[in-house]
Amino acid sequence: MAVENTTAHELAELLAQVTGSLCTRTLHQFAAESRLDGESLKDAMDRYEIDYAWHVLGSDRMRDQTLSLLEAKLKHPATDAQKACIADVLRAAAAGQSSDLLMSFDNDVAEPLAAMLCSQHQRKALAEAEAMG
Repeated sequence: MAVENTTAHELAELLAQVTGSLCTRTLHQFAAESRLDGESLKDAMDRYEIDYAWHVLGSDRMRDQTLSLLEAKLKHPATDAQKACIADVLRAAAAGQSSDLLMSFDNDVAEPLAAMLCSQHQRKALAEAEAMG
């Protein structure tokens, strides 16, 4: 899982931040909330783009969205190491989800993950610059 320029500790920290911020529900919880809102389960599932949490986190859509946000913050293309880090964190987060948990594709995972990776990149660039001169 380790990639160049990303330590195991950094990956664990990113994973902890991602998994700690997830908003998931069981089907029963989601159905109850939909009922309270006066909407059918199918309509709510469609409107919120609900799927299994492991599927949402492991999707190309989530990876591509995170990558796009990171590149916008960095103002240059992500390195292969950064791309691998995104994939590793999302893959590990997906693997850690119970098979019955649901979440929305419209979630807050990509933005904070991209922000954390950008901050990590800036810290490392600063440290390298200080070491060189």
